[in-house]
Amino acid sequence: MVGANVKAETVTMMDKRQSIEAEMDGIISRLCVPNGPGLQGNLVDSEGFPRSDLDITAVRSDRQRLSVLRNDYKEITAAIEKNLITLHSGGFSKESTVSERHAERQEARPVARVGAMDISSGIGHHTNSEGPSPMDEDAGEATLPIAVFDEVTEGSPAAMDGVLVGDQLLKFGSVDGGDNLLMRLAQEGQDNEGRGLHVVVLRRGESVHLTVTPRRWSGRGLLGCHIQPL
Repeated sequence: MVGANVKAETVTMMDKRQSIEAEMDGIISRLCVPNGPGLQGNLVDSEGFPRSDLDITAVRSDRQRLSVLRNDYKEITAAIEKNLITLHSGGFSKESTVSERHAERQEARPVARVGAMDISSGIGHHTNSEGPSPMDEDAGEATLPIAVFDEVTEGSPAAMDGVLVGDQLLKFGSVDGGDNLLMRLAQEGQDNEGRGLHVVVLRRGESVHLTVTPRRWSGRGLLGCHIQPL
């Protein structure tokens, strides 16, 4: 039978990871407000002086804290996944109840979690639904964000499709990580102009599934947003 101490430790780590996610989301929201500094934006004006509209010290502190939290998130996620492997490698004993089995299956599905580039060559008209889609019940999904939307133009296809500033990208069509990420994201949008793409983002610690369609609009490109790799 699965050790109760391992299960308790895993639950504790999952709670801690949710706290980390919430803090990361809060920092991203503060940095990515309209006309804000973003995650890596310049903190000086055109003349080379510190921007007078920003609290430079606070911005730098937020960015440094976000970097620490990202590392903490990766470490705790790796620890959770290791524990889950341990939990499930032992199987279930005859004494295990149905509810225990269901709980362990749920634990085995960890919450998906997050140089800049404008991928306004990207996304459009939508049908969105929050929560996992049927196919996600059987298919694995990325557990770490690959990028964050740090700017979404009002009225753009991205905005119309439900993408919000601070959303952390888990999957964009067939792209869910790997090398040359920005190039592949842009290419995915261009190759699917006029067709709906399955996009998964992490929002306030929960996976949100969107269907977005790259298309022309009055602004730049096919998406109208800015994305920052993580």
